[in-house]
Formats: sequence, structure tokens, C-alpha cells
Amino acid sequence: VLAAARRPRAAAVAGTAWLAGTAELAGTRIAAGPRTPDEIATMLLTSAALPFAASGWRIAGRVRAGGVRRAAARAADRPAAVLFDRDGTLVVDVPYNGDPARVRPMPGAAEALASLRAAGVPMAVVSNQSGIARGLLRAEQVAAVNRRVDELLGPLGPWVVCPHDAGEGCGCRKPAPGLVLEAARQLRVDPARCALIGDIGADIEAARAAGARGVLVPTAATRSEEIASAEEVAPDLASAVRLLLEGAR
Repeated sequence: VLAAARRPRAAAVAGTAWLAGTAELAGTRIAAGPRTPDEIATMLLTSAALPFAASGWRIAGRVRAGGVRRAAARAADRPAAVLFDRDGTLVVDVPYNGDPARVRPMPGAAEALASLRAAGVPMAVVSNQSGIARGLLRAEQVAAVNRRVDELLGPLGPWVVCPHDAGEGCGCRKPAPGLVLEAARQLRVDPARCALIGDIGADIEAARAAGARGVLVPTAATRSEEIASAEEVAPDLASAVRLLLEGAR
């Protein structure tokens, strides 16, 4: 390196030090015997190569150790479970939908969920369904729509549904934390290690109230103030899942 940098004097000093060190190493190894011509030649060649090999392995070890530490840091920051809002996040929002035939997955939803399954991250769905309280839906219809989502996107883990209307003052309807806490309980994970992906401010507020991480994926229904107040925003579902899997904040 010094020679390439056109520093011949420094290169000569470094080369002399290397030769002296190699000679000392070779001499010590040769002295142990049997001091045959083949043995002496082998000791000379390997003694010359050993410093380079040792340095190479040391550098490679440091690189691998750095990669392991980075991977461990990402894994530590990765959520233990990912929860999803249903309408507008996993499937196209059809207001008060009770017809499984009208279920349409959001673009990229299948691929995003496949990434979580491949990473071994459990999932659940937390959904406000006030149409039940308003008499616009029956619980059986909501369950049928949920089953259709599972059919189209694969098993999503527990479905935790709030059937109450906004004025009932329940503790489960988002932005209250009840759905998030119940999903975490069913998955047997700490709510603080959960992340919730949703499309409106109520989803993010529910996550915040439960001590979980919230990622907003805006749609046409998302208000600008909801986007401004969200700690984390992703342009689409795949990007939100990638953000969580990579451990970034």
C-alpha cells in the first residue's frame, strides 16, 4: 500500500519489519524440528503467509460480527406481532359490508402478509364494526366477511371485533385500546411489542393508547391532520410491513 502510494522510504521500513517478523516466526517454528528440507520450506512459506491469513480472518470476523450485531438490533426492534385494521387496510373499504362476495384485497396485501409469515411474525385483525350496533349488519355477516378475507389472503390469526357504536362508551372501539390489548392477550405477547397498521387516525390512537407501535397507511379516507400527527407513515401496506421487519423507526 505504501509503495502504491509512492512512499518508498516508508514502504522499505514496513517491508523490513515484515521480513524481520517473518524470519523470527519461521525460525521459532523451524527450531522445533525435524528441520528437513521439505519442513523448512513449508515453515518459510507458511510463516510468510500467516500474517496475511490472520489479518484476513480477523477482518472477516469483524465484518461478520458487525452483521450479527446489526441483525440482532433489527430483530430486537422488530414487533412480536403485527395487527391490522380491516377495511381500508387489508381490503377495500365497502361501508357496512355484510356480503363476502364484495370483499376485495388492497393492492399488495397478499405479498405484505406473505413477508410477515416468512419472518414468523404472528398477526391479528382489529376492526370496528359499528354496523352491528346500528342494525345495519348482523354479527354472522361480519364473521362471514372475515372468513372471506382469510380465504383470499390466508389465515390472519385472531379476529377481534368491536360491535359497538361510537356513543356507547365502550373500551374496545378504536381509538380506545381495547381491541389492541385483547389481540395481544390472545397472541400472548406484550402490547408494547405489537404494531398496528391502519388507514385512519383512530387506528394510530388505539395503538398509542395501548402502548403499541402504530403505522399509518393513508387512503382517500385519511384526513391530512391524521397524517401529520402520525409518528410513522408508509405509502402502502408492503412498505409498512417492510418498515416493521427492518426494525426502522
